Amino acid sequence: MQQQLTQALQTLKNGGLILYPTDTVWGIGCDASNEEAVKKIFKLKQREDSKALICLVADDRMLKKYVKKIPEAAFSIFDIEDSPITIIYDEPQNLAPNLIADDNTIAIRIPDHDFCFQLLRRFNGAIVSTSANISGEPTPKSFKEIAPDILKGVDYVVNLQHEKKNAKPSSIIKLSNNGVVKVIRE
Repeated sequence: MQQQLTQALQTLKNGGLILYPTDTVWGIGCDASNEEAVKKIFKLKQREDSKALICLVADDRMLKKYVKKIPEAAFSIFDIEDSPITIIYDEPQNLAPNLIADDNTIAIRIPDHDFCFQLLRRFNGAIVSTSANISGEPTPKSFKEIAPDILKGVDYVVNLQHEKKNAKPSSIIKLSNNGVVKVIRE
């Protein structure tokens, strides 16, 4: 795993795209603070850049770097939720401008996945994580289902867990600073 981490880190630092296993589905990732790298993901996925992408962070300490004010409810969710959950926060900061949604929000997940955790810790920053498919196509449930265009379009493919079948994308909840909670995807 160390060699995979080293290669993925080098690719991220150079503004490249990686294809990597996460706690949910296989993801296409890049440095979440690199606007050019984020543009590459939108182009590869053939996705409008008005559609927001999810970011991963290692822990709540790292989350504080990217969200001005974390609602208290988020910490309760971290403590009780045992399945992958992405939270949409108001007022993101220190991220590529083209990663932030039109309503000034950002979707962030803290993955429970050893490779992701190690990668995030060593990178010491947020990493984009969007499903490894062309926009509008089904989300691949395993590495074998990833389209050749995606495989060719990234700069590095992590060589781990190719046989693992991933469950489903994470649940998504929006926690607004005004106290409103909205379930986006169960």
